[in-house]
Amino acid sequence: MTLSYDPPKVATAGSSFLSSTCKYVFSPTTETHIRLPGTECLVKPQISLANLTSFRVGGPAEWYVAPRTATELQASFAWAHQHGLPITVLGAGSNLLISDRGLSGLVIGTRRLRHTTFNEATAQVTVGAGEPLPRLAWQMAERGWRGLEWAVGIPGTVGGAVVMNAGAHGGCTAERLVHAQVLLPNGTTKLLTPEEMNYAYRTSLLQGKDWTVTQATFQLAAGFDPEHVTTETSDHLNQRRSTQPYHMPSCGSVFRNPTPYKAGWLIEQSGLKGFQIGGAQVAQRHANFILNCGSATATDIFHLIRHVQREVDQRWRLWLEPEVRILGDFQPI
Repeated sequence: MTLSYDPPKVATAGSSFLSSTCKYVFSPTTETHIRLPGTECLVKPQISLANLTSFRVGGPAEWYVAPRTATELQASFAWAHQHGLPITVLGAGSNLLISDRGLSGLVIGTRRLRHTTFNEATAQVTVGAGEPLPRLAWQMAERGWRGLEWAVGIPGTVGGAVVMNAGAHGGCTAERLVHAQVLLPNGTTKLLTPEEMNYAYRTSLLQGKDWTVTQATFQLAAGFDPEHVTTETSDHLNQRRSTQPYHMPSCGSVFRNPTPYKAGWLIEQSGLKGFQIGGAQVAQRHANFILNCGSATATDIFHLIRHVQREVDQRWRLWLEPEVRILGDFQPI
C-alpha cells in the first residue's frame, strides 16, 4: 500500500466539491472487490456513474459502495477516512451532472438505505434516505395521509429532498419535515429540525457541511379518504408530465428561478428553445430543462449550461444560478 493524503473531504448532492483538488496516491489491494470489515458490503472499483444519474452521463467512480444499513454506511465512511480518500455521497442522481472523467475517491450510493415506519398516533412517518420520493408520496396517499401530494413527480430520494428542500406545486420539504438524522464525519449521528437546517428556496445548511442524511421524519395529516388523496396525487403527476419533458434523460429543472422571474421564461425569451450543443438540447416543451438526446456527454451539457447563462445574462443582465449540482472536472469555456 502507498498512501499520502490531505484530510478527507465529502461532497454531497448539495455541494460543488471538485474531487480532483484532493491529492493522494492509493493502492489498497489487488482484489477486484473489497469487503468492508464486519459487513457484507462490497467496495467496487471503476463503477460507471452514468447509469446512476438521470442525465445518463458521467465517467466512473474510482471506488463505489452502496450500503444498506446505517452500520454499513458508517463502515463506508471509516474505510474512506482510513485510506485518505475524498467522499462523494450520491442519492438518486436526479439533480447531478458528473464529469466525463468521473470522480476520484469513494462514491457512496445511498439509494439502498430504505426503511419506512409509520406512527399512527401522530401521523408521522420515518423514512430511510434512499427511499424514492414518488414512492413515498403514493404510500401516503394510499393511507389517506395528506401532505406529500406535491412530491409524486420529483425523481429523487428522501435524502436528496432534505438536502435540497425539494418542492413542487406550492409545497416543499421544509413544510413537512419534523427532523432529519444526519451522520457526522466522526461517525456520530445528530437530529436536525427544519429551523436548524436554515432552509430557503432549494437550499439548506447541509449543502455546506460534510453531513449525510440517513433518515427523515415527516408530519402528515391523517384521516382523509385514500381515494380522494390518491386522485389529487395523480393530478399533480399528470400536470407535471403534461408540462415537462420526460421522454428523454434530464436532471429536471437546471436553473433556480431568479425572483421575480421564471428561469424557463427567461431562457425561452432569449430564443434558446431547441438550441443544441452536441447531444444536449434545451427542451422545446420547457426551456428550463436540458435533454440528453441520446448521444450527449457531460461536457456537452456543461457547455450548454454555460451558453444559456451567457445568453440570458447578455439580454436580461441576470446570471442564472444552476439548481443542478456539478461534480468533477470540467474545462472552462
